[in-house]
Order: sequence, then C-alpha cells, then structure tokens
Amino acid sequence: MEKREYGLFTAIAMIVGIVIGSGIFFKSDNILIYTGGSIIKGVLVFSIAAVGIIFGSLSISILASKTTKAGGLITYADEYSGRKTACAFGWFQVFIYYPSLVGVLSWVAAVYICMLFNIPNVPEILGMIGVLAAAFCFIMNILSSAMGGYFQNASTIIKMIPLGAIAIAGFIYGDPHIVTTAEKTMEITSSATWLAALAPVAFSYDGWVVSTSIAHELKNSKRNLPLALTIGPIFVLVVYILYFVGISIMVGPENIMKQGDNHVNIAAIKIFGANGVKIVLTFIVISVMGTLNGFILGFIRLPYSLALREMLPMSEKLKIVSEKTNTPVYSAGIAIIVSIIWSWINYMVQKNNLIPNSDVSEIPIVASYIIYIILYVHVIKLYRKGEVQGIVKGVIIPILAMIGSAIIIIGGLQNPRTLIYIGICVVVIIGALIFLKKKDKMI
Repeated sequence: MEKREYGLFTAIAMIVGIVIGSGIFFKSDNILIYTGGSIIKGVLVFSIAAVGIIFGSLSISILASKTTKAGGLITYADEYSGRKTACAFGWFQVFIYYPSLVGVLSWVAAVYICMLFNIPNVPEILGMIGVLAAAFCFIMNILSSAMGGYFQNASTIIKMIPLGAIAIAGFIYGDPHIVTTAEKTMEITSSATWLAALAPVAFSYDGWVVSTSIAHELKNSKRNLPLALTIGPIFVLVVYILYFVGISIMVGPENIMKQGDNHVNIAAIKIFGANGVKIVLTFIVISVMGTLNGFILGFIRLPYSLALREMLPMSEKLKIVSEKTNTPVYSAGIAIIVSIIWSWINYMVQKNNLIPNSDVSEIPIVASYIIYIILYVHVIKLYRKGEVQGIVKGVIIPILAMIGSAIIIIGGLQNPRTLIYIGICVVVIIGALIFLKKKDKMI
C-alpha cells in the first residue's frame, strides 16, 4: 500500500479518539470514592496512570522514527526482537486484542444508543444494534480508507465538545475553593486506599498504540507518527484532568459520590437545560463510535501486515490491496470474521453474567502491556549501540514507560481472573509459534 492517505491530524485523532471513549464521563465518582473526595488526589491518580501511555508512546515514537514499513508494533517487534516475537504479538493482536475490544465497544455503543432512543436494552437487541454499529464502521473503512479517516477526525472533534463544555462551565460556575476544602474535610486513612484508583483509571488510557497500524499510510510518517505519539497522549491527560476538576467543582465531590453515574446528568442539565441528558447522550454515542471506528481502522490492516511477513495462512490473498479503495480487502474480511466471533462471545458473557462487573475486554490488557515492555527494552539496547542519542531518550524515557506498564500490570493482577486471561493469550501465542515454525521450514 504505497498511497499515503493520512496526515498528522488523523494520527493524533486516532490516539485521542480511541483513548477517550465513554469511560471518562463516568469515572469521576469512582475516583472520588477511592480518594475520599479529594480532587487533588484524583488529579494525581490521573497523572500517575498517564505515565504508562505518555512515556510508552514516547518510547514507541523512537522506534517509529526509524521505519515506514507496514505493521506498526508488529514491524518494531520484527526488526528489533525477531520474527517469533513479531508473529506472537501479531496473532495476539489479530485474534484477541482488536476483536475483543471491537466486540465490547460495539456493545457499549448499543447500550448508549438504546438509552438515547428509549429502546429496551435486552441482550438480544443490544447484540443486534452492536453488530450494526460495527458493520457501519467496517463498511465505511473498506469502501474508502480516506472516509474512515475523515470520520475519525470529525468524531474526535465532536467528542471534545461536551468534555470542554463541562470543564469550562465548572471553572466558570463552580467553586474553585472546593479543591482545597474537600482535601481538608474529607480525610482518608491510607495512601493505599486512594492508590487503588490507579487500576480502573489506567485502563481508560488503553488504545493509544492503534495509531501505529497506519504508519505506512501516513504522509511523512517518520516525522508525523512520532509527533502524534508525543502530542496525543499529553493532550488526553490534559483533557482528563480539566474535565475531572471542572465537573468536581461544579457538582461537588460529595454530591458526585452520592449520585454515582447520575452526576453526569446533573451537570448536563445545569449546562444544557432540560434536554441536557439527551444532548450529552448524543455526544457519548458519537464518542464511542469514534473509538470503535479507530480500532476498526487499525484492525483491518493487521492481517495484511502479518501476511507481508508470511505469518498467516493464505498470506498471498491477504496481501491484495484494492486499487480503487486502497484497502486490503481480504485482510478486512479476516477482521470482520474474528470480530463477529468475539461479538458473539461478548454477547454470551453479558447475557449470562459470566464475568461479573466486567467484560471480555479485560482479557488483552495485561498481556499487551507485558509485550510493550519488550519493545521498551529494545529502545535501551539501541541506545547502548549508539543508534539512539541522549540518555533521556535512550534510557530514562523507556524506564519510565516500563514503570507505567508495571502499574497497569499490577492493577490488572488484582483481578483473580487475570491469570485465566493470560492463559488464553498464551494458547494463541503458542499457536502462532507453531505456525511460524512450520512456515519457515517450508520456505
């Protein structure tokens, strides 16, 4: 795929649009409960959790600046860690990471669509609407790679409106003194208590690596992808903090903790009037659809990237790119099939409450951050070889990225089901290594 369809803004929009989904609208109450109502500690939690994404993206940007080959993380793993790591990581992304998140995001989109239009949210209806939401994004990206990029740009801009409106309204109409008074009046007993908020907040930052999947289609990618990986995560952190502080001083920490998720409705009515809830729900639907589109935009290119390296069955077919749409059509077909399977798995999990208070999207999180650490180590190795200049870029940044990943991994390990999820990932990785061994022997 030689044609360069995307610019710097689309790469940034992928990061911002994927990371910022619906979760931020409903995280404030959970964070304040963990921090005992302390806004200052809440800001600190957001900042600590951002270490993984900011320094992780800075580390990956160093690798991204050295190549324009298709595949993103698969390419970096292939070039710096070897074919086995690349194949294992690629199969993990194709068969677990992307499709499980597509299945969950399409379900979440369906939940908010049902809320917006007062449709009964029974599992069967949610499942059907979710499939239609995913189908819309798949069709749009398959028919035109440019169209998928335009939608990503537009949805990212649109989702900033309610976040910006609530943040600004909070600072204008709220009481800034609440920030310090809440700290004084709501003491908590242990630092470990509020640090427990790191786990749920850290997961809200996931998805930033998806932008690397379009590296080979970015204009001036050696410059633009590292820029996007630097600007995008920092922008997300700033938006999260402004929104959190804004809504906290407008509605009040005690009221937010008391109202739970309903605190968003209170803020919406204060700003937009009687129809405020419907307006915010509309924005949330667009926000989730933007996140879903970003994952699909990246996903349809991954089987193609593996096929270029002969790491999947039927690689010759998967390498074919439509001259008309500039889309790898067979690669997109694999993405659709695997997404349908995971959407069905997610439907069964939700219908039968097989994973209480959670969903199948938890399966890939810890495993992906373990793999990221492998890439961060290679940044340090490049520094030691003299290929990365400066101790800050070559050592300090990747070490901070490892610490950020460790925070997320430790948070994930608090869930007793995590070891089962890692086991599922290991089975897929073993399958990848067996296939690669047989393929390399044939070659």
